[in-house]
Amino acid sequence: MDILRKYHFLINPVSGGGQGKIVFDFLPEIMRSMAFKETEWEREFSIYEQFEEQVKEALANSECVVAVGGDGTATAVFDVLLRHEELRHVKIGLIPLGTGNDLARVLNLYSALVDRGLLYIVRKLIVAPSKKFDLWRINGKFAMANYFSAGIDACVAHDFNSDRKEGKIAGNSVIKNKLHYVKRFLADRNYRLKKGELRITGKYGEKRIIPFENNCSILIGNIPSYAGGNNPFGKSNMADGLLEVLQVKSINGFIKAILIGGGRSVIKAKEIEIDLAKDEFIQIDGEDFSKKLEMPVRIEFGGRVEMLHL
Repeated sequence: MDILRKYHFLINPVSGGGQGKIVFDFLPEIMRSMAFKETEWEREFSIYEQFEEQVKEALANSECVVAVGGDGTATAVFDVLLRHEELRHVKIGLIPLGTGNDLARVLNLYSALVDRGLLYIVRKLIVAPSKKFDLWRINGKFAMANYFSAGIDACVAHDFNSDRKEGKIAGNSVIKNKLHYVKRFLADRNYRLKKGELRITGKYGEKRIIPFENNCSILIGNIPSYAGGNNPFGKSNMADGLLEVLQVKSINGFIKAILIGGGRSVIKAKEIEIDLAKDEFIQIDGEDFSKKLEMPVRIEFGGRVEMLHL
């Protein structure tokens, strides 16, 4: 019988301006300093075309898989977990090297990185406890861990990603990325949702229909962090099988929700169906999903995993 590795590090080499390569280089020294044998752990750079197979192999042969990168890297791991229920017992860790890092923020990993550095967070993560965490399934095939949104914020994310692909963002630093996000927000501030409808199943099975037209955004959250540490959703239990839903009608309402939260306008839901225009801007966990989802979009509970936290 094969012996499981204790840790497998899947590292995005371009995240955080190349910090993933620094983690890769320092891992042997860190693991030796903590008395881990070479056979007890593994490290590898993620390869886009082979990522699903890399994740499946890591999950099948490890007690814990650590995603080193941004929220998108973690969500790609969750995509595989939702398709392979037999692998969900594996603990998942995260070393946050992205721009928003919302999941890492609520797991207290981001502050550890910012305050104490890369070597510190790796050492702490190795001995960190785990807790249960909800995963959600979108249209039966995509994973959502953090949030889903449509409207102005998704438009900004779409334009930001387009600019990055076209080389319009100088460098790959977190600060430059955030500054460009602000630039895109100012340029896209007049964007509005087209006609649509939210159909919500509440905590106790109650049904609610919310039509919207010319609204600013629809925000649906699983965690109490959004767009780089803001919290429009209020209190959120990440293992209660419920989502927080916020309809934002105006740009002023959007700014208010980002700065101080949505307050009593936030609705709890255990299942959601949303109709949008086919060309609507959509994002899942900060990644652009525009024109990739069939309508209506259905969001339902996908299962729970064990996440390392500090």
